[in-house]
Amino acid sequence: MHGILNKPLFCIIVLFLVFFRAPCSADVFIDEMGRKVDIPPNPRRIVSLAPNITESLFALGLNNEIAGVTMFSDYPPSARLKPKVGSFINVSLEKIAALSPDLIIATANGNRKETILHLARIGFSVYVIHPECFEDIFRSILNLGRITGREGDANKLVQTLRNRVRHVISKTRGLKRPKVFFQIGIDPIVSVGKDTIHNRLITLAGGTNVTGDVKIEYPRLNIEKIIRAKPDIIVMSSMKRGEDFARVKNTWEKWKDIPAVRNNRIYIIDSDLTDHFSSRIVDGLEQLARFIHPEAME
Repeated sequence: MHGILNKPLFCIIVLFLVFFRAPCSADVFIDEMGRKVDIPPNPRRIVSLAPNITESLFALGLNNEIAGVTMFSDYPPSARLKPKVGSFINVSLEKIAALSPDLIIATANGNRKETILHLARIGFSVYVIHPECFEDIFRSILNLGRITGREGDANKLVQTLRNRVRHVISKTRGLKRPKVFFQIGIDPIVSVGKDTIHNRLITLAGGTNVTGDVKIEYPRLNIEKIIRAKPDIIVMSSMKRGEDFARVKNTWEKWKDIPAVRNNRIYIIDSDLTDHFSSRIVDGLEQLARFIHPEAME
C-alpha cells in the first residue's frame, strides 16, 4: 500500500476528510461481498478502482461524477482524461484521498482486499462489486445504478443489453455449432476452460469451445492438441499489449491440417470486449457471433 502510514501529507488529508467533512445523510447498502456500506445520496465524487467499473459508470451517464480512475481505464476516450490513482492492483491511497471521494467503487476481482479494508477503516465509503460470470455483469450494473442514483438508467441499460443477447441467441439458434479455439496466450499457447466467461461467450454466440470441457481455467496447450481438436475457427485475444498480432496470426499459416487455417478463419478480437466485466461484454458477444456465424449476423 505504498507505505502511506508514515507520510504526513496523507495523514493530514485523511484527518481532514474524516473529521472535518460536512456531515450529510447516507443510505446503507449491502455490497456484493455482503458488507454494509454508508453511501450519500447521489454521490458527486466517485473513484473507480478498475477499468470495467469505469466503463459501466460512463455507460450510466456518470461522466461528471467520476473523480478518478485506474490506469488502463481508456474507454470511453474521455476516461483517459480523468486523474489516475494507480493500477487496479496497486492503487495509490494518497492520490485517492487527495481526490476527496464520497464513493469509491472497487472489485473483488483484482483489487487487493487489504486496500479495500484500509480505505473503509479510515472513513471512505467503499462499495465492492464481485461479478464472477456473464450474468453477474447485469447484476453489478443494476447495483451501480442503485448506489449512484441512476437506477432508472441502469434498468434501461440492462434491458437493452439483455435484448441484444437474446437477439444473438435467436439468430444462431438451430445452426451448426462450429468448433472454436480461443487463444489468450501466445508463448506458451494458452486457451480458456469451462469455468471462464470466454467459454460462456462462445456458447452464447453459437459455437463450441474446443477446451470447454477442461476444468483448468486457462489451460496451456501444445500445437499437437490443437491439430487434433480440428477447430473450425481460431479467435486470438489481444490481451498482451503491444503484440504484433498480424505476425502471430501468420504463424498459424503452416498448420494447414487445422480447418480454421485452411479456410482462413482466424480472427483477432479486442480483449477489452471479452475480459472486462462491464456493459461492453455484449459488444464482445456480438463480435464473436459475427466471427462464428457471419451469415446469420449480417
